[in-house]
Amino acid sequence: MTPSVSAGSFRTVAVVVLDSVGIGGAPDAAEFGDEASATLPHVAEAVGGLELPNLARLGLGNIVDIRGVAPTDSPDGCFGSMIERSPGKDTTTGHWEIAGVILDQPFPTYPEGFPREVMDAFEGAAGSPSLGNVAASGTEIIERLGEEHLRTGYPIVYTSADSVFQIAAHVDVIPLERLYELCRLAREIMRGPHEVGRVIARPFRGRPGAFQRTPDRHDFSVLPPRKTVLDEISAAGHEVRGIGKISDIFAGRGVTSSRPTRSNVEGIAAVAEEVAAPRSGLVFANLVDFDQSFGHRNDPRGYAQALAEFDGGLPRILAALGPDDVLLITADHGNDPTTPSTDHSRERVPLLAVGPRLRRGAEVGERSSFSDLGATVAELLGVATTTPGASFAPLLVP
Repeated sequence: MTPSVSAGSFRTVAVVVLDSVGIGGAPDAAEFGDEASATLPHVAEAVGGLELPNLARLGLGNIVDIRGVAPTDSPDGCFGSMIERSPGKDTTTGHWEIAGVILDQPFPTYPEGFPREVMDAFEGAAGSPSLGNVAASGTEIIERLGEEHLRTGYPIVYTSADSVFQIAAHVDVIPLERLYELCRLAREIMRGPHEVGRVIARPFRGRPGAFQRTPDRHDFSVLPPRKTVLDEISAAGHEVRGIGKISDIFAGRGVTSSRPTRSNVEGIAAVAEEVAAPRSGLVFANLVDFDQSFGHRNDPRGYAQALAEFDGGLPRILAALGPDDVLLITADHGNDPTTPSTDHSRERVPLLAVGPRLRRGAEVGERSSFSDLGATVAELLGVATTTPGASFAPLLVP
């Protein structure tokens, strides 16, 4: 598709993914067992209301009912929501669809643990037995098996409701680089019918009863099956600057530079700095704390604090926008910390857009695929794209 709206006239488009900040109401949520999930509204109810004045001014309260975040008659931003078409509710599936890859089949999951042939291959390649091989919470599994791991030196292998092969190891038992090497071995084994979305290194430290995961997590993702909007933007001569785990999610493909971050605070600062830099293209950021630190741990109060933290950092990003820049804010799935589950949830996601040249208060509606966002980014940058998404750039630009 050839861009038609002010083609090439926008310098930088920043996409910030608030990892797991869903808003409920996915039409197929019941098929995933998530009809009761609505991350953002439920967090607001659990803490007696949210104070997010900057997001409210952009129009967040106009998208969905959120206690404490009222709708406004004159939002500074454009607003809407998106529905996921791919059959999944994980980080890789969500980000890939944003970038224009809609999957036909979900990634494999292993609620009963990995089959013996997988574990035999992994343990043979690692030269060591392993512990675990169960579906579990990351914090729970290291508390349960951490002491045995310290005694034996065997890596802890576990999964979740998502398509992940995770390896946990104490940094004093298995050094970080060796843990990463084990993950690379697992990534090569997890192919064909066992091609999980991500192999994840989960280092931790401390003593029994007081183990703590370190911020040195690393994701080893499968390559996207076809070209993404990131590939098209970089091929057109623009930069694609990944922040957080973006480069990991796309296995580095289409990403021209990467800034890993250890927290949302670092991610917010990195977005502002990259947007202000005199370069053109896409700034693509994932802020993982919502999901990793609070959604998976069923901590609505911590989740609310992380939302307030992002809202407080938003003016810094907005101030960095130049006259030809655009900021898009969305999410990749849900993870409702108020439900019994500690796993991701199938939900609609919010969509906000703001920039000096954009309309104010325009409603972009409920988009039928996350890929509409990727198509919009491409059109704003004047890049031809083959993404199946429908650009909503004409609704943003006067």
